[in-house]
Amino acid sequence: MQYANELQATIDDMVQTGRGVLAADESTPTIAKRFQAIDVESTVENRRAWRDLLVTTTGLGEYISGIILFEETLGQQTDQGDGIPAAAWQQNIVPGIKVDKGKIPLALSPGDLITQGLDGLADRLRGYKEQGARFAKWREVYAIDHHAPTRHGIEANAEMLARYAAVCQAEGIVPIVEPEVLMDGDHEIDRHAEVTEAVQHAVFDALQRHHVAFEWMILKPNMVLPGKDNRRAEPDEVAEATLRVLRRTVPAAVPSINFLSGGQGPQEATENLNAINQQAPDAPWRLSISYGRALQQTALHAWLGKAENREAAQQALLHRARMNHLAMLGQYSPALEA
Repeated sequence: MQYANELQATIDDMVQTGRGVLAADESTPTIAKRFQAIDVESTVENRRAWRDLLVTTTGLGEYISGIILFEETLGQQTDQGDGIPAAAWQQNIVPGIKVDKGKIPLALSPGDLITQGLDGLADRLRGYKEQGARFAKWREVYAIDHHAPTRHGIEANAEMLARYAAVCQAEGIVPIVEPEVLMDGDHEIDRHAEVTEAVQHAVFDALQRHHVAFEWMILKPNMVLPGKDNRRAEPDEVAEATLRVLRRTVPAAVPSINFLSGGQGPQEATENLNAINQQAPDAPWRLSISYGRALQQTALHAWLGKAENREAAQQALLHRARMNHLAMLGQYSPALEA
């Protein structure tokens, strides 16, 4: 492959013991909702100030190896005048970019969704690469209902993920492949496991068909959970169900599995990650994070859009990152939250 050395260098920089990925790639409508919760207007400057705060948190690179950015952020600067991607790399945090264009209903397949954004992807990736991005992320979403997701929906989404990943590797960009089976609903944990297993089988089948090298990609899956309208499962139950699915579906060649938090609370996501690592100390893959809200939420509420709260917000982010660092090692305890 033309960019084999580049791809391997990015994997080496991102896949490291005790370090994970910060997902700061919220689209403009999504970050507006986050800001609305703290009564902050979603202006270009406020969004820049927030993402500046994230990448300039001293010591963050000890626990975070990559950051997924939104397109707008790639061209923005910190208060010190550095480009935000460059500021991240100053802490050995690899900058990356969300490249999908959001989900729409899958035609003639009620209940299924499909993600847009393949048109012009190679050209966009070349531009993002010039701005400092070294990896990309694409998310497909699967809602659980009585008749969803369908086999057609699962296969259509797998095809999109595989085509995206192939284009990324052809351009020297490491793809993060994100098939998210939503926890919305009242389903039991066994139903979530069944759908997650079917989804991941289809994804890796499609990736292989499209000649994607598993060694130069990262998987960003959901944990296996009961629906949020059902009950909250104990960490050991989540870990057991999640690992069972991963062992059945994910090739050992994949270097890292970076879980999404998917609606879990910050501490809940950390406790579940810790249980997963405690149950699988010899897993063939790194078992890490690509958390968004579960890393940012406490910091966002400490910040409140005020410059005088910047340091407190950075300390809240650093604490959450350190808790997840310990969970990646299987050494986390809720007592450490104090």
